[in-house]
Amino acid sequence: MSTERYLTAAISHDLAESLTPAQKDALQRAVAKIVALGEQTGVNADEMIELLKAGLTVGELLEHLVARSGEVA
Repeated sequence: MSTERYLTAAISHDLAESLTPAQKDALQRAVAKIVALGEQTGVNADEMIELLKAGLTVGELLEHLVARSGEVA
């Protein structure tokens, strides 16, 4: 199963259900990559969390980080 499918499955899980080890691994790798991109663009993990709490979707957060990476380069 691809990482995207694991993440989709993880997101669709009821919060009371636990993730499989493979889903946890895929989710951890994805989050680590997002945090690394944020660090490269000057956005730390706490700032990303605040953006998500403010209503950004993960996709919108990624678009924001990619846009900032062009500004930083």
